[in-house]
Amino acid sequence: MNTQKHATPFDPTIDAVVSNLSGKPDSHHAVALVEGSTPELAAETNDLLRDRLKVASLLLFTGFLAFLIKNLFSLAANETTFDWILLAVHTVTTVTTGLVGLRLCSECPVIRRHLRLAELVVFGGSGSFFLLVSCALLTETADEGYIRSVAPIWLLLIFTYALFVPNTWRRAAFVIGAMAAAPVILVSGFWFVAPDALLDNIRFRAYPIEVTMLMTLCAVIAVWGVHTIGTLRRVAFEAKQLGQYRLKQQIGQGGMGEVYLAEHVLLKRPCAIKLIRPEKAGDANSLARFEREVKATAKLTHWNTVEIFDYGRSDNGTFYYVMEYLPGLNLGQLVEMHGALPPERVIHLMMQTCEALGEAHRKNLIHRDIKPGNIFAANRGGVYDVAKLLDFGLAKPLVDLEDSGLTQEGSITGSPLFMSPEQASGESRPDARSDIYSLGAVAYYLLAGEPLFSGMNAMKIMIAHVSKEPVPLIERNASLPEDLSAIVMRCLQKNPQDRFQDAESLREALADCRDAGNWTREQARSWWENYGCPNKKALDREVFATNSI
Repeated sequence: MNTQKHATPFDPTIDAVVSNLSGKPDSHHAVALVEGSTPELAAETNDLLRDRLKVASLLLFTGFLAFLIKNLFSLAANETTFDWILLAVHTVTTVTTGLVGLRLCSECPVIRRHLRLAELVVFGGSGSFFLLVSCALLTETADEGYIRSVAPIWLLLIFTYALFVPNTWRRAAFVIGAMAAAPVILVSGFWFVAPDALLDNIRFRAYPIEVTMLMTLCAVIAVWGVHTIGTLRRVAFEAKQLGQYRLKQQIGQGGMGEVYLAEHVLLKRPCAIKLIRPEKAGDANSLARFEREVKATAKLTHWNTVEIFDYGRSDNGTFYYVMEYLPGLNLGQLVEMHGALPPERVIHLMMQTCEALGEAHRKNLIHRDIKPGNIFAANRGGVYDVAKLLDFGLAKPLVDLEDSGLTQEGSITGSPLFMSPEQASGESRPDARSDIYSLGAVAYYLLAGEPLFSGMNAMKIMIAHVSKEPVPLIERNASLPEDLSAIVMRCLQKNPQDRFQDAESLREALADCRDAGNWTREQARSWWENYGCPNKKALDREVFATNSI
């Protein structure tokens, strides 16, 4: 799993996301993840909109129904055509708002997917009806030299919308502005067709100005109220997350979830959070494995192993895994962007990785998914090319059996391009020597610029790991030192007995190479200052500039 990949444009994929708990909650606390304007808060807003829209539509329906019944009982024989049109629109508006409210009460999946459309139906329909009512109010007594105020019904609609519909202030300003403008335009237009008796009324001459001032003031108050309510809602949402994490932006995505740049709400410490959604978490056995392995990995203390800050499960069932944010690139990205690495740099990175693996193996923790994307060349404390080993099988999904052409039962973990023969065959349980093979495959890729086996589907690549001898590294690049090439090829032996038996033995062999120690801190700093990914470097600068004291 490529923990630190940036989503664009240099992010090929991220293999997976973390998880933690088994099917039943354990003593580790549930955590809600704050996402500002990100999907989590958006989902909460969507739920709130559904609930508020349901209440608003039912309240409007109740009011419309009450007045409709009153109007039906007060029908007169001399009703005009306009009166019958108004009654018909009143009836349609009442039925429509009632139906929307009932569908929202019944958790209708169609209307849940189109809440903003339902909002338009409820408030747009009500606005259309109020427009006709306003026309009636303006005309029914105009010949007698006075008119009834049209403002109250529009104020009712404006403040109902402002109170019940969660919104950004910009969107609210657009909608409320349209509602406030309707009576202003109507009254201003009526000025040109008003009867003489009304025009002679000195109070009516100022009426359009009064309506304009009143509706403008009320619209400003309503929009400000929407902004205040929204701010308070966000503050309340974040207040519940005391001591937790705020997701800032997505920096990667894979088959099992997403990776986010985040920060601790109180400490303001940058970190990377991997989320694995409940629907992708797998069965209870997978969850139990996630919990067991994240706890084991959290006990690792070597500086070449990525540091785990926290893990757990959010209130909505999403599993998470929090680790240090690493400036730099993973080794896969380095090769994709800049081609094969020089031998001395490969030795430098591999020796550090061996040290991290050594600690894990001594604690009986097998990685099972060593690949270029899980080894990071990071900047730590001003030192460049600090190798960081990521993800001890925490969130690597099983190889997709359908895509790989596999139909048999069983669990095959790892990445096909870099998995050991015993992982590919599934005939024996991988041990530390399996990680040695995978690390050798990574070194081969770094030195040759291409993997051991390629150009085949996952199934054929796995078979090749079991039965096919790789092209000797020296044949891929004749300029490579023989001692380093021999070490890499020994790591790639099919029989685990023929490989280095532990990470320390491999590290010592690398230390004896002619080019060992030739990659200096100054060279690493110079390389990173002149190369790397501009987008990731910009993100790294932003992260640590924002979080500097």
